[in-house]
Amino acid sequence: MIPVTKPFLPPIEEYQSLIADVWQRQWLTNNGPLVNELELQLKTKLDIPHLLYVTNGTIALQLAIKALNLRGEIITTPFSYVATCSSIIWEGCTPIFVDIDSKNFNINPDLIEASITPKTTAILATHVFGNACDIEAIGRIADKHNLKVIYDAAHCFGTTYKGQSIFKFGDISTTSFHATKLFHTVEGGAVFTKDSDLLKKLAFLRNFGHHGPKEFEEVGINGKNSELHAAMGLLNLNYLDDILQKRKQQSLHYIEKLRHSVIQFPTLNKDTKYNYAYFPVVFQSEAQTLKVIQDLEANRISPRRYFYPSLNTVELFGRSSCPESELIASKVLCLPLYHTLTLTDVDYICRIILRTINN
Repeated sequence: MIPVTKPFLPPIEEYQSLIADVWQRQWLTNNGPLVNELELQLKTKLDIPHLLYVTNGTIALQLAIKALNLRGEIITTPFSYVATCSSIIWEGCTPIFVDIDSKNFNINPDLIEASITPKTTAILATHVFGNACDIEAIGRIADKHNLKVIYDAAHCFGTTYKGQSIFKFGDISTTSFHATKLFHTVEGGAVFTKDSDLLKKLAFLRNFGHHGPKEFEEVGINGKNSELHAAMGLLNLNYLDDILQKRKQQSLHYIEKLRHSVIQFPTLNKDTKYNYAYFPVVFQSEAQTLKVIQDLEANRISPRRYFYPSLNTVELFGRSSCPESELIASKVLCLPLYHTLTLTDVDYICRIILRTINN
């Protein structure tokens, strides 16, 4: 069986050693020493001035919206995971979908201004599959209309933009450390901001609003994470360079095997050093996509239609028209990509795909 992904796990003995110390301290959560150490190491690794380790990537988005005091309408992309949109609604705001660029799958900045109304307070853009949005164009629009910018950078660990961590951009950036990500803490996420006052507010919001044991600065939530999760993150950081290199090798091998076919690959932002977090491909039609899925699954290979469906077509979120997103969502497929996937596995997957689309 070849799944679409597998979590990277460090040697169990290394994890057991860190957990033995947790057992001895009996300090399991509430900003423990491993959480603090993980935050420090992440800041060093990413060259980031401020970050907070939180429960997950969804809570990170909700904290960002809350910390910026957003109301009304938030412009966002329909081509993202459901958490991007549901976080907006959960925080009492209205998502306004703007279509994507069919080449890079990110929100199309040329279409944003047409959707801005007096109720618009922010742009929440996803760096899809770890590929950077047009950050300058989004920034110009936000400045012109006095809007906040949040980046959903859930896929972006290890991605840089113009030589800097992609987490440095926007009023707030968020990420996920879920087990499916190339760097994970089993469950987890982070919020990033250059604004020290905003960071302070986020810190209060993460911990029920506590300002000392008896006073409350904000109406907060339990957005903290545990020592057990931080231990996994600390160990996985030691293997990050190898993880990134292995995924790049696998991805380039896929490209070499499939590049002479009708398959479309996303166009990478020229200023991005890509992290190869996923390997998405786009087929000629939805029928072809479904036939490829059928043939892969018949050979015990599990790809994923990611992202599908386009969120603007989900009735819960209010239907609207985003034809490019709908078209890409109908034809996109993420192929298996994980640390222990072999190049022989990649060859096998590609043979099945090529046989299917060439018949």
